[in-house]
Amino acid sequence: MTVTVFGIRHHGPGSAESLLSALANLQPDIILIEGPPEGDELIPMLGHEEMVPPISLLIYAPKEPAKAGFFPFAIFSPEYQAIRFALANNISVQFMDLPYTHMLQIRKAEEEKAEEEAKQLAERSEADDARPETEETPPMPGEELDPNQPPPIAMDPLGALARAAGYEDGERWWERMVELRQDSTEVFEAILEAMQTLREHEENPFPRPYDELREAYMRRIIRKAIRDGYHNIAVVCGAWHTPVLTEEGMPTASHDNQILKGLKRIKVAATWIPWTHSRLSMFSGYGAGIRSPGWYQHLWENEADIAIRWLTRVGHLLREQDLVASTAQIIDTVRMAETLAILRDLPVPGLTELNEATLTVMCNANTKPMELIWQKLIVGETMGNVPEDTPMVPLQRDFERTKRTLRMRVEGEASTLNLDLRKPVHLERSHFLHRLQLLGVPWGKKEDVSGKAGTFHEVWKLAWSPEMIIKLIERSVWGNTIYDAATGYANHISEEADDLPTLTRLMREVLWSDLPEAIEPVVKRMETEAALTGDVTELMQSLPPLVDIMLYGNVRKTETAMVEALVDSIFTRVNISLPAACASLADDAAQEMFPLFMNFHSAVRSADNDNYLHQWYDTMRKMMDWDKVHGLLRGRCCRLLFDGSQIHHDEVIRQMRLATTTASKPIEVASWLEGFLRNSGLILIHDRTLLSVIDEWVLSLDEQDFVATVPLMRRTFSTFSLSERKEIGRLVSRIGQAEELADDDELALDLQRADAVLGIIGELLGVYDVE
Repeated sequence: MTVTVFGIRHHGPGSAESLLSALANLQPDIILIEGPPEGDELIPMLGHEEMVPPISLLIYAPKEPAKAGFFPFAIFSPEYQAIRFALANNISVQFMDLPYTHMLQIRKAEEEKAEEEAKQLAERSEADDARPETEETPPMPGEELDPNQPPPIAMDPLGALARAAGYEDGERWWERMVELRQDSTEVFEAILEAMQTLREHEENPFPRPYDELREAYMRRIIRKAIRDGYHNIAVVCGAWHTPVLTEEGMPTASHDNQILKGLKRIKVAATWIPWTHSRLSMFSGYGAGIRSPGWYQHLWENEADIAIRWLTRVGHLLREQDLVASTAQIIDTVRMAETLAILRDLPVPGLTELNEATLTVMCNANTKPMELIWQKLIVGETMGNVPEDTPMVPLQRDFERTKRTLRMRVEGEASTLNLDLRKPVHLERSHFLHRLQLLGVPWGKKEDVSGKAGTFHEVWKLAWSPEMIIKLIERSVWGNTIYDAATGYANHISEEADDLPTLTRLMREVLWSDLPEAIEPVVKRMETEAALTGDVTELMQSLPPLVDIMLYGNVRKTETAMVEALVDSIFTRVNISLPAACASLADDAAQEMFPLFMNFHSAVRSADNDNYLHQWYDTMRKMMDWDKVHGLLRGRCCRLLFDGSQIHHDEVIRQMRLATTTASKPIEVASWLEGFLRNSGLILIHDRTLLSVIDEWVLSLDEQDFVATVPLMRRTFSTFSLSERKEIGRLVSRIGQAEELADDDELALDLQRADAVLGIIGELLGVYDVE
């Protein structure tokens, strides 16, 4: 009986290639692979022709799907290749690691411990506040650690080896020593020896509470394989674990049983899901992530001419973006990369050499194209696929079925979907995306559409992430189909909602999702909440979504009659209550009211109801003339009435002069002007009289008042475009020059300067005799 341990780098193509060679020579009768045993029954699916990496083993608690773990595999992952080797050669294969059913309980205990420590820290902080300043506080455990120091060896053993070899980056060291290695013989013996040395110098080989449990369970599975009669056992695991899994390094079974004693479990389920290269990247937060999954796949797929083929792909990518990438540049880049490899004593150019050569030759030292190369090629946007018969909850299966029926594809790269709601299939796609959005599965994000096509045109940005499957599993308690789950979840939200704006937004989603069975319960809750609420701001927030429903409901073939009565009631109540609600507001409250006021105004104008518009204009007139209303809102009322042709220019001048009278406090005047001018300086450019009124008021301020109002006026003018501010500044500098103002922007001519260009202008116009 022999146990051969192969220490690998997770997701390392060099490790995968060396491992396949070693397994072919060893011909084991069982292969044990680091991974959760709950996935054992799913291993045969990796031989399915429709199973295309990158993929991930998903293990979750059915009662609490948010408690889940992902275990990804790329085509170049040593574990994946070992499983494929076993399946192809009829060799037994299974996972060996601490079952995830125990991991969930351990993590729960960790969370409870963290909460308790946070509570103690808060109590300690309160005690610190009560101590005299001279009393020193002893450090908490871990506070003495320097965050700038490298992580413990057990957390990053490859990084420790890289630093010892003079490298700053563990992945670059591994690439040079393993991935670009020409001779893979004895690589696993070298890894084992290196890990043994590191573990001897590491005071704490188990920085996480479950690390010791994991290794003890791995040894338990190895012993079980021996008891089951296997004689030639291959163990594939992360390099760090190798020394304690060999026959010589194993402690006794009783030692491990003592460690594993008392483990609790929780019921879990497992399945395969598609994964992406971007999620394999360490920058996604994945603990075992790598910097360059796209590059590693290129290494796996190409045994020869690695640099030439890579830079050819780079050239194609740059050309797709209309950037120059000639054949000659590609050749020169290859030569430079190979020269750098020779200077650095490398057998072939690595990614570092290729990037440096690309930046120099093909990008002309411009880092922007390199960002594109990094995103599209070095990391990549490849997305895997799983077979249809993969275990799924009913809701997830209905998602897949609906997606295929509507001819919608999940892709690793973000894409844009344009929908014409007059077309039945497009309308169904819209319903589908809105239902997913309601369920909290944001596969699509609806973009704002402007123009006349907006009523029947939708634009969605589609971007899938594997975590959305967890959300589908969570929402499966509300139904087995997307339609049923969305209906059930909408009813649940309406029962839990305690404010009108939430209910109106929900109502819009329900109608746009085409969920007729949820409409009546939501409307009843809205009517009840609207009748009970006395908060004008809630009523104002609720109107825009309801107006959207009235406007676009017919386009989406939804029933809107039940909404119209509610809109009428809400509008009437706001119209009556708003002036009093805006009286005596503090400055902060007025700033909060301003966007609500503007959204309400836009909704009223969009409602296409003349009666509403006339009543709203009457309300704004009352607010404009009532001095108890905050100046910010009175100024905006004046501007909206003027823009709506409800008051004449003379009345605007009168209102502005009234607001800027010396009897008014400068701060109040600045607020009125902010309300009138915010986001539009054009009116001051085209109306010199208004500009003159403001100029007169500014000139009338003493130094103290001027200094106090500058921040407010600066805030107002910051909402203007740069060109508007420049033009206003030019006009202000000329106020008082009567001849220029009288000519309405006509400037005095400098005849001498005009003569200097007259001949050139004549030639351009075809008039050669300009004397």
